[in-house]
Amino acid sequence: MVDRFTDPLLTPKDVARHLWIPESTVYHWLRDEADGVPLVHRVVPEKRGWPSVPFIAVVEAYVLRALRESGLTKAKIREAAAEVRRVLDTPYALATKKIATDGVDIFVHYAHDDLARAGDGQRPFRDLIDDYLLYVDWDAKDGYASSLRLRQYPDVAPVTIDPRFGWGAPVVASTKVPVDAIVDLWLAGESLEDVAYEYGLSREQVEALCRVARAA
Repeated sequence: MVDRFTDPLLTPKDVARHLWIPESTVYHWLRDEADGVPLVHRVVPEKRGWPSVPFIAVVEAYVLRALRESGLTKAKIREAAAEVRRVLDTPYALATKKIATDGVDIFVHYAHDDLARAGDGQRPFRDLIDDYLLYVDWDAKDGYASSLRLRQYPDVAPVTIDPRFGWGAPVVASTKVPVDAIVDLWLAGESLEDVAYEYGLSREQVEALCRVARAA
């Protein structure tokens, strides 16, 4: 069974690709610290270039992405992350369900006044963060993240990162088939209909998956 906190699943490059975050930003978060530990946790890879990012850190990066896209500066993100860890009393505060209550209040506190209505200019800062957190599933026993739905994939073909399946690679939520396997078969020349038949999906689902994956 995969340990969400210590088993390395993805490389920083993988995290950047799956979460649609600049690779340089991911590396910055892995190096930068908040409350004495990295903004995004990492483990020592077995070999150079091998995975070094555990699942819990993928969720940390996802939450930081929400703060980044909401307009918080690097300094404010670091300060808010440190405060959340102190208040919630865990170095993994960015990936615990408590983030959806006390944690968001702290983020709002660290946001500038002009971010009260952020993003599209219509939705309050809190609503933007809450919307991101809706894509995280939480473990009922320990309260930490258990899976993450990738926002860029449409409702017709939901895709998740779930450490129980695919060793951290994005999988189709309904079938647990790795998205890369579907896309690779299509790129090899198989028709959308044949790929759909092979993996028990509809043509519409395969087309949506391939369109989003190729845009990454």
